[in-house]
Amino acid sequence: MALKLGAYTACLHDRPLTEALDILKENGLTSVEVNTGGFVPSPHCPVDLLLSSATAREEYLATFADRGMELTGLNCNGNPLNPLPGVGPKHADDLRRTVRLAGLLGVRHVVTMSGTPGSDPDAKYPSWVVNPWDGVYLDVLDYQWSVAVEFWKEIDTLARENDVRVAIEMHPHNLVFSPVTLKRLVDETGATNVGAEMDPSHLMWQGMDVVACIKWLGPLVFHAAAKDATLCPGADIRGVLDTSFTRVPADAPDKVPTGYGFWCNAWPENPAWKFVAVGVGHDVPYWTEFLRALAEIDPDMAVNIEHEDAAYSQTEGLALAAKNLQGAAAAL
Repeated sequence: MALKLGAYTACLHDRPLTEALDILKENGLTSVEVNTGGFVPSPHCPVDLLLSSATAREEYLATFADRGMELTGLNCNGNPLNPLPGVGPKHADDLRRTVRLAGLLGVRHVVTMSGTPGSDPDAKYPSWVVNPWDGVYLDVLDYQWSVAVEFWKEIDTLARENDVRVAIEMHPHNLVFSPVTLKRLVDETGATNVGAEMDPSHLMWQGMDVVACIKWLGPLVFHAAAKDATLCPGADIRGVLDTSFTRVPADAPDKVPTGYGFWCNAWPENPAWKFVAVGVGHDVPYWTEFLRALAEIDPDMAVNIEHEDAAYSQTEGLALAAKNLQGAAAAL
């Protein structure tokens, strides 16, 4: 038994699935994760067709098997609790459809985010509370957790019915952004099929000990991402909760959508932190200990590279990450 090393194909979104898989194979990767909705489109997974046709599903899975590869995850990152009518309901529906599709494909894991509700039943926008020293914010969190628990009980039931496990990425701007909040969601819902996707990058820039997080969560870690991050000189004056982002024009050709009428903003020129290729922010021995902690939980766990280092091209960054991740695995 050995960890399954692979990649999330969102970084190759402008290439056909077959070409993306060939690039992964050239880099010695065998595990694949594809997007199915949420924040970004799903160019590598025709969800409607696959939900409706057993033949299409057989042919789709053969595309991976013919290359000696395995589809280990469907990724539907979004905000299913967003009160905006053009965001929350769509992302929630995408997630339900993804869980059903995973069951039909025999894919064990669906990756997503917990979501963030508004501050109260009449709120128009989501509201992320991170430091509730003022008592009013505990009232906000009480409401938000009540919304989340109801929704995630439903998703847990759906996942169980489809023999799928939903792995939540602990991502800031979400109600679940740390091991403690992940454990709270599982405890308050009584979930059996909801756990964590261990993406270390967001824990890194929040100042957490990633290996300690893995060991603390234990069997609640279902699935993993290989994604690195590093603090930058800007942290000296910005801290890690910086809001100095700027708007991207609506007509920008490469803007990244987050919902109807909304898209990602531009980072400050001197950021507090940034995503980097695996091995750039933390050395290979660090990643060996990351993999070792995961293997102690599940020696067959999928660990998929998520390349978002703007200093490298799509293929260069993926190749560098694969080389460093494989070097880390070889040291186990």
